[in-house]
Amino acid sequence: MKIFERCYDLCLKWAQHRHAEKYLAGLSCSESMFFPIPPDVMLAPMALSQPQKAWRFAAVTTIASVIGGVLGYLLGYFAFETMIQPLVIDMGYQAKLEQATLWFEQYGVWVVFLAGFSPIPYKVFTITAGFMHMALLPFIVASTIGRGLRFFLVAALMKYGGPMMELKLKKYIEVIGWATVAIAVVLYLIFR
Repeated sequence: MKIFERCYDLCLKWAQHRHAEKYLAGLSCSESMFFPIPPDVMLAPMALSQPQKAWRFAAVTTIASVIGGVLGYLLGYFAFETMIQPLVIDMGYQAKLEQATLWFEQYGVWVVFLAGFSPIPYKVFTITAGFMHMALLPFIVASTIGRGLRFFLVAALMKYGGPMMELKLKKYIEVIGWATVAIAVVLYLIFR
């Protein structure tokens, strides 16, 4: 069953759509607040299929993600107790929220940078930064640097890897996809 190869081919098709850049911005913004799929899955094929626009795509992804991060911050700042906290408790994520809060207390703005760059769910940290009333300017700076480094790295890999990178991705997409699912399941079982 080649699920990931079909998804990859579909993403390459979408990357050529005339509104692809708008979709990328929408995905990037929503992922920073609530959406579970990272924008890398759309950024990579877009940068690969149009390498002359790779930096533009990375910039759009970064800017939209930071805007979404600020919206997540505002959500945490103004609506945490009334909207977010009841959902967190109902979904059984109270322990994860407590862990994120502890990291904020220990590491401050560095947590935002790390969450922005790594595959850690950035949205958890945008909302937590807001409800903890972290200073907004350092939040924006750390988000911009972390997200920018991540998305420009993805764009660079696709731009300079070119057709060779596409062949490698195409060849190993099923292995990468299933490995990602396995890692996600293991991490869920460890941290639930």
